[in-house]
Amino acid sequence: MSVITQKTYLSFSEFYAAYLTGHSDRRSRQLHFLGSTLAIIFLTALVLTGNAWWLLAAILSFYGLAWIGHLGFEKNHPSSFRQPLYSFIGSWLMYWQMLTGQISF
Repeated sequence: MSVITQKTYLSFSEFYAAYLTGHSDRRSRQLHFLGSTLAIIFLTALVLTGNAWWLLAAILSFYGLAWIGHLGFEKNHPSSFRQPLYSFIGSWLMYWQMLTGQISF
């Protein structure tokens, strides 16, 4: 199993190029998109209800589905283990780019 980021990147743009390479399988991108969408829905439920269990659901859907995509389809380790902040930002940028048609899903 390969690791998406073998090194620590000092700039987000350099990291994001490697991040996209680690998301070449369409099924993995679809799981990322689904997990992010569910996280938005669950965070909205948290705000509306005040029930903290929705936060747990948001975290599990966001990371759980992404990690399934990496382990099951990409055959690599999520970059969130090496550079969590860049990975979190990259996930949302990729989500936006899929939502706006800049990246296929």
